[in-house]
Amino acid sequence: MLKSIDPALNADVLYALRAMGHGDDVVLADMNFPADAIARETTLGRLLRMENIDSGRAARAVLSVLPLDSFVKKPAERMEVVGKPKEILPVHKEVQKEIDAAEGRPSPMGSIERFAFYERAKKAYCVIQTGELRGYGCFVFKKGVIIAPAG
Repeated sequence: MLKSIDPALNADVLYALRAMGHGDDVVLADMNFPADAIARETTLGRLLRMENIDSGRAARAVLSVLPLDSFVKKPAERMEVVGKPKEILPVHKEVQKEIDAAEGRPSPMGSIERFAFYERAKKAYCVIQTGELRGYGCFVFKKGVIIAPAG
């Protein structure tokens, strides 16, 4: 274990999050998502895993080290429920709570239609598969920057 590093973050995930640049996307995927196939098309080219935790816990860990992009309207987005794009499921609420906590303010997620989400995920820097068993527990976060204090 390391001080001040969430123990849910393994070495592979930490490497990828550190290697990402401003504007790169990371996908948190549930267990139903075609994660391995899609991850092969990402920049990293291989699947990362955080399979022992659900989407909310994974979001908390990732957002403990990953700044969200402040230059876009929706730096966090969720996969829409098929046929019910406005429906917010409990898993969405849990991840929204983690986003708001990390941002220190309400920061509502955007949403992406299921097949558009798959295409977006292929263009991501990496895909992290969580142990989330609930459907639609899939999210994309856009990496921002950390501004150094003046002086």
